[in-house]
Amino acid sequence: MLVIKNNLMAENSARHLGLSYDSLAKSIERLSSGLRINSAKDDAAGLAVRELMRADIAVIKQGARNAMDGISMLQTMEGAMATIDSILIRMKELAEQAATGSYSTAQRTIMNNEYQQMAQEVTRIAGDTKFNSIHLLDSSTQTATIHFGSGSSITVSGVNVSSSALGIASTSLTSTTVAASALNLLETAIQRKDSARASFGYMMNRLESTAEVLNIQSENLMASESRISDVDVATEMAALTRNQVLSQAGVAMLSQANTMPQMAINLLRV
Repeated sequence: MLVIKNNLMAENSARHLGLSYDSLAKSIERLSSGLRINSAKDDAAGLAVRELMRADIAVIKQGARNAMDGISMLQTMEGAMATIDSILIRMKELAEQAATGSYSTAQRTIMNNEYQQMAQEVTRIAGDTKFNSIHLLDSSTQTATIHFGSGSSITVSGVNVSSSALGIASTSLTSTTVAASALNLLETAIQRKDSARASFGYMMNRLESTAEVLNIQSENLMASESRISDVDVATEMAALTRNQVLSQAGVAMLSQANTMPQMAINLLRV
């Protein structure tokens, strides 16, 4: 029916054109952001799942960094113990030298002076070695807890490798007898130090394994989050092309519909 008051064809064309433009705008938004879900109205349930997964990913990544920081702390302590190892070896060498009777008292005094300085240096290293103000070499009761989120953690126990704790603080090389006694005490001290150093070694290995597992978990969660949140570019490009064609067709049909009342005007002319 040819009418001039209500152009229903134009109204219909305009409504469909609006829908096409809305779909076109959504496709452009998704392709420009790279995300299928840009707001809650896109997928409310998917958005909730994505945000929870993003929070888990952030916590796991920080847990992996915590593990690496723990390894750095243990490397600092283990490096100091490597120096203590060298000092104890030198002290044992001096004790062996002083234990023989071919040296004079004055020469043995010189050996003892170096020996005592070495013993003091062991205590100094044990007390002064720290990582971010954390001491782990001068107290066997000191602990550091490395946290990985979700209630998971590893506790690193400190050790005491001072001269007194190793049992060599009161030793000397003033005679062949005490030097021979010092040899036995140094043997025990080195064993204690080796045990303490080994404990740091296997804790570093454990933390490395923990960090590796956390990185794998983070990677898998990121892949899952991507499947939920990221846009499928191929599919969305197909939708964009379709919406572009529909929009162009809508504009053309709206233009045609707007010319229909002109036909009625021609009939009214006399």
